[in-house]
Order: sequence, then C-alpha cells, then structure tokens
Amino acid sequence: MQKAKKRILGVDPGSRKTGFGVIESGRFNPNYIVSGVIRVEKLSGSQRLKNIFESICQIIDQYQPDVVVVEKVFVYKNPKSAITLGQARGVILCAAAIKDVPIMEYTPTQVKNTIVGKGHAGKTQVQYMVQNLLKLTECPQEDAADALACALCHDRYMSLGLDAETLSKGTKF
Repeated sequence: MQKAKKRILGVDPGSRKTGFGVIESGRFNPNYIVSGVIRVEKLSGSQRLKNIFESICQIIDQYQPDVVVVEKVFVYKNPKSAITLGQARGVILCAAAIKDVPIMEYTPTQVKNTIVGKGHAGKTQVQYMVQNLLKLTECPQEDAADALACALCHDRYMSLGLDAETLSKGTKF
C-alpha cells in the first residue's frame, strides 16, 4: 500500500528575505509545487514581521500544506542578528500555529547533510542538489533553495520512518 502524498511547506527564515518552497511528498519522486522569496528589506522592523506573517498565512491558505518545516536559527557571531532572526522565526511559527499546521524544525547541518551529504555544504551545492532532486529546469534562488531543501529533508526523513528524536542524534543514511 502506497502512503498518501502530503504537501510540505519549507521555510528558510530571514529578517530581510524569507525563502519558501512547497513540495508534494514522495520517497523517490517529490514533486515541486512552488517556491519564492518574501522580500521585506525596505520595510521597518515591525512592518517586516507583519509582512512575513501575512505572507506565510497566505501561502498556507493557498497551498494547504500538511506540515510546515522551518530551519532552526544558527547564528554564532552576532547576538543582535540572532534576535532579529528569532523574531522572524517566531512570526512564521505563529502563522503555522494559528493555521493549525504541524511544525517541524531542522538545523542547517541536518538539512545539508540530508540533501548534499555534507553538513557544511555551501549554498551553491544546496541549490544544485535541490534543482536535481526536484528536476527543475533552472536553479532556484538561494533562499528559496534553502526552503525547498528543508521540505526535501523532512520528506526524506518521513519516508524512512524516522522521528524527530532520532533525527536530532544526527542519523545518516
């Protein structure tokens, strides 16, 4: 018996650019639905957060994902950047919670290890693998590729029946 396909919304949070990507699950053939970037660099702080929140709500309403996958914050150099990024993540998580969509979170290392095979892969490597895995004719923009990579990571883990606790231990496959 084949499992029912599920829609996965991947989100790469950013305070200036937030990437998003929607795929439909499938162990051997995930299908690309849509991706893009929410650009808020020209807005003030609170307007940025409002715009990100409203945009994520619209994407959820339009594409009806079964799960929202958000990349965990990993900033080790600048505490102010970490706080700003955390605020953007907060409105994304809030949008998913308000829309009653389950949320999964993965570290950048988990995502890169799953998609590229190296936990510290570069952005161009992620873009290349996302393009190939989804059979896209063009390379997605960096932030959109990162969001699609989050969705693909979750799809891979779920197709293998792995849970979040197992994932946090750095399981390789």
